[in-house]
This record gives sequence, structure tokens and C-alpha cells, in this order.
Amino acid sequence: RFANGKLQQPDSLSFTMYRNRDTAHPRKRHRRILVSETERLCYVGHNFGNEVMKCNSLCRYFVGVLDKNSGQMDVYNAEIFNMQPLLSGGRCWQSQLLGCFVLLIPALFPWHGARTDPSLLYRGCGRSSGFCVLLGGCTGCFNVCLCLVQMDLCIEAFGTSKQKRALSSRRMNAVGNDIVNTAVTKAAANIIDAKGVTALMQDMAQDDVQNISAFLPPCHEDADKPEHVYKFEDILSPAEYEALQVPAAALASITAEELAKRAEERSHCSFVLEELKFLPTDEKRRDHKARCLWFLDTLIKFSQLKVIKKKHPIGPECPHIISRKLMKNFTSLTYNDGSIQNLVSASMKAKITAYVIALALHISNFQTDLTVLQNDMKLPESRILDIAKALRLRISKAKGMPGMENDENHKLGTLSLPLPTQKAPEGQRKRKKMN
Repeated sequence: RFANGKLQQPDSLSFTMYRNRDTAHPRKRHRRILVSETERLCYVGHNFGNEVMKCNSLCRYFVGVLDKNSGQMDVYNAEIFNMQPLLSGGRCWQSQLLGCFVLLIPALFPWHGARTDPSLLYRGCGRSSGFCVLLGGCTGCFNVCLCLVQMDLCIEAFGTSKQKRALSSRRMNAVGNDIVNTAVTKAAANIIDAKGVTALMQDMAQDDVQNISAFLPPCHEDADKPEHVYKFEDILSPAEYEALQVPAAALASITAEELAKRAEERSHCSFVLEELKFLPTDEKRRDHKARCLWFLDTLIKFSQLKVIKKKHPIGPECPHIISRKLMKNFTSLTYNDGSIQNLVSASMKAKITAYVIALALHISNFQTDLTVLQNDMKLPESRILDIAKALRLRISKAKGMPGMENDENHKLGTLSLPLPTQKAPEGQRKRKKMN
């Protein structure tokens, strides 16, 4: 069976069969390479490797030879070989193999150093002149790879109409890609000449700032007070704030013994546990701070989730309006296993971090310990500092509260007026060289 057409003149072909010399090996002894030579092309087929025809393993084939004189027929076992054309310059590469068989035809492969190796014995079925065989320890398949230009010539000569249409389309696409690349390069050069590199860099930085702002609370740059830069109503609406009265009541009335127990059980994050020690004595202010702490603790717990599967991800005690706010504003929709799921992605976790920092500023008089929030949210320091800078905070170093982890090197974020100039993140930082 020939890969590029049907055999019309069998008498014009000569065949040579090669078999593996290792007849003791249970697999190698059945390996055969069939070579066919014509005036125009040479063809090669094999019965082993990844590209071998599956029909030989599914059923048996026989060839009957009829003796016209005696009227008797002799039956022989047969195999089907898929004969592939071997063109000039063709090379065999198989990266996953330790080695491979290569047929060398001096008339078509004018390589130096071609030699005959007796690792394969052959029996001829016609002319075999002009062939020599080279064996390089094969553990896999015999694969003939044709270069693109020669394959195009082969398709032009005797390819099917479908192959010729595909070849024409590929050549047209190649020309189209060259035209597009030339046009894009020319347009880019014209823009650079018109605006200049500095202006383009500023435009890119502004685009990065706008992309960052999509995950931050609304910023009022013209505010006259720090509390008006990130308004409390943009973090918690009046209806949401009212719904927090019931779940936050337990925090507002917490005692020292209960606080110590919750700290031991770690039922709240470190920031909340520390702020609960300093609840105001005034009932209204105490209730306000308890509601803020409860919502901040809920945001941090929500940021640790991956895929939201439960109806109440935070628990049944969470008000419905708060659960709906979390699902709507701090998750992204994804399609998985035939259903749509809510996912707390990396970008959504960055958005939650921004809202946590903004709420922490309102709780702690617009100066907050970023290191404590970083540990609670399990973020790298560089990540939370980038978000804090995007929020226009001024970063400073300070000593943490006694007993806290790494209490000698804490980072404080302060919101003060006038706001510092907003800058895009610097991107990947250079790694420190190790001595």
C-alpha cells in the first residue's frame, strides 16, 4: 500500500526486504523493513514503531500463488506495509528514542561516510543495487520526516485536490502574515516617531494605574479629610451596616475571659483579636467598631476560600445581604465540571485585600499595621505593599506589638493628605544575589 497513490505498473518496481539480525529477541525477530525503488522515487515501509498500521495486529493476511500448470495454490503469510516516499534531504529524527534505523541511498543522499552495517540481513526480491543499510541501536520506531519544501513539491506532483487546496491556503497565509507584520512594524514606527518613547511609557503607566483601580475601593482624591478619601459608605452600605448589628453583638459584649479563649482557639484573625482589646467604652462607638471588626474578620476568612460550593460559605450566622455582597463583589464566575462556580481568584483576593486595608484604616484612625494584615491574609510582603501603595498610603517601618511574630520589623500604612502620586507597580523585583 503506497501512501501517495495506487500502484499502476507493478513490474516497474523492485523490492528489498530487511529483517533484524537478532532472531533470538522475541520482538526484534519479527521486525521488517521493506524498500521499493522506482526510476523517480524510493519508498520505505516498516512493521514496527508508533506509526505502524494497526491492521496487522487485528487480523492475519494471506497471499495465494496459483500454479497454472498444476492448478494448485500455495498460501503464504503476508503483512501490509504502508510505503512512504523517501525524498532527497530527508532525515529521521525521533527525540524520544535512544536511536533509530536509517536507510541510506547514495544516489539520493550524497552524504560522506556512508557505510554498510551487517546488523540487518536482507533477502532480495528483485534488484537491490544502490542500497546500503545503517543500524543505530533501535529501541523504538522507524520514522521518516520530510522537510516542508520537499513535501510541497510532492503534493504539487501527485497530491490530492484537498492537499493542493491546503497547500495553496498555507502559502497565501504566509504571504498575508508577511504583509501584516510589515504593516504593524511600520505603524509602530510611525506612532513612536509621532508621540515619542516618553509619552508612550506614560500612557502605558496610566493604563496600568487604571487596571489597578478596578480592584480598589472608590478613591476621592479631592477629599479634605482622610476619612473622606475612601468613604465608609463605599465599603459598607447603610443596609449592610444595619444587618451587622446581630452578628456583631457578641463581639461588642465580649469579656476578657472570652477574648482570651478565642485567642487560644484562634477563632478570629490577629488584627481583630488585638483591636478587641481596645473597644471604646461608649456604647455607640463600641457597637460601630464591633461591626467593622466582624465584617473585616469575615472578609479575611472569605479570602482563604478557593471554590465556593456551600450556600452559606461563611456560616448560617452571616446575614443574607452580606453573603450576597461577598459572592457578587469578591468572586469571579468559572465553568467547571459542567456547572458554573464562584471562584476566589488571585485578582479577587487582591481586591479583598484592598477593602480589608481600607476598612482597617477606618478602624485604627487611618494608620494600620500592614504586617499583621499580611500574616492574617497569608500574603507575601511585596504583594500587600503593592496594594497599599496603590491605595496611596505612605509606608513606614515600626516595631510591632509585643508577642507578635517578627515584632521588630513591621510595616505601617498611613493615609494622609495630600495623597502621594499614584504609580504603577514596578513589576517583578530583581532577585538578590546569593553569596
